[in-house]
Amino acid sequence: MTITRPAGAEVGTGAAHRLAALAENALGGPLPVRLRTWDGTEAGPPDGPVVVVRSRRALRRLLWEPGELGLAQAYVNGELDIEGDLGRGLRTLWAAARERNLHAPRLTLTDRAHAVGTAVRLGAAGPRPAPPASQARLRGGLHSKARDRAAVSHHYDLSNAFYRLLLDETMAYSCGYWASGDPDFTPADAQRAKLELICRKLALLPGARLLDIGCGWGSLTLYAAERFEAEVTAVTLAREQAAYVREQVRERGLESRVEVVCQDYRDITGDSYDAVATVEMGEHVGDAEYPAFAAALHRLVRPLGRVLVQQMSRGRTAPGGGAFIEAYIAPDMHMRRLGETVGLLEQAGLEVRSVESLREHYVRTVTAWHRTLESRWADVVGLVGEETARVWRLYLVGGALAFEERRMGVDQILSVRPTAEGRTDVHATPGDWYAGLDRL
Repeated sequence: MTITRPAGAEVGTGAAHRLAALAENALGGPLPVRLRTWDGTEAGPPDGPVVVVRSRRALRRLLWEPGELGLAQAYVNGELDIEGDLGRGLRTLWAAARERNLHAPRLTLTDRAHAVGTAVRLGAAGPRPAPPASQARLRGGLHSKARDRAAVSHHYDLSNAFYRLLLDETMAYSCGYWASGDPDFTPADAQRAKLELICRKLALLPGARLLDIGCGWGSLTLYAAERFEAEVTAVTLAREQAAYVREQVRERGLESRVEVVCQDYRDITGDSYDAVATVEMGEHVGDAEYPAFAAALHRLVRPLGRVLVQQMSRGRTAPGGGAFIEAYIAPDMHMRRLGETVGLLEQAGLEVRSVESLREHYVRTVTAWHRTLESRWADVVGLVGEETARVWRLYLVGGALAFEERRMGVDQILSVRPTAEGRTDVHATPGDWYAGLDRL
């Protein structure tokens, strides 16, 4: 496709002008951002966000890996940047893609030859650059136990110290529940409200046996054991998380109420739990494996027992979150539409009693994490390095935007295992779930 330039458009021979022409042909429309390249030249709309291409290596990456993954590799390595507000830049790109019907590069042989010629003239041709060190490198069969352990370790075993910097004192790494619009209502308050809501939906009582699958750093486990006096079995694949939760159990004197197990959910052998919770773990199960996961939830809970699944959702486009997420954050993750998850739970024999969308809550949650990351940037870089810090900046900014624009969702799904006679003992009007969540 040849792009006809509007009257007054910049024409030049600098690197920025050559790259702008290349990008417009690949995208199928006018460039929505301004480019500034290593030679000091600029091209593109004067009022758009400025994308800074600091190195020829960024262009070489895009030749070898056109699209989202190549851009992400260049960004995390610092070869490409967005000047000013990263969120504004990404929002502009998404808006342009919608409004101008831009598409991801689908390069023909002629397009590739032209791109290579441009790269040669700019001194950017060469062998494929090595991927950044922070990119996941998994081996083995998809969703084998060994590969799942490696995928979980890649993200969650980054270091407990890093997550202490990023998260609030609850160490809850999932969507909070913003029960109040008061400016003094903090991210920690939102997490406590979420934990209280989950425990209420599960109807926990003193002595109730709760199975927490994918317990993270134990926020729900510890809350249920302390506030509701439940007996909790906490399961995680991440060794760093298991060590942290065990330490917290000892410090809080909860050894008699909490057992922490580092294992795959497929190896859980108990049953007849009064309640089962899995908070943002189902995304890691896999598409083909999810029916067996739902069947396990049904098997593990007793008749009349309740199951709460808090889980992210996405349409058929990029169910893994996209090339960047799949390579750097959550390799092998799979999200589906909410209705499909509900259907799979019901097929397993559970009766879905309540579904609550938390999408807007996640915008506020992720935005709070991003604010913390920026305010503690020097500490984060000192702990995990500049490259990993940039991975997380891109992840959090892009994640908040995905929830804001409804490209992703997150929901709490409450189910019950009925008796053979069809009893559930679930109240028809659960108004007491929400009372006082803003005052915990």
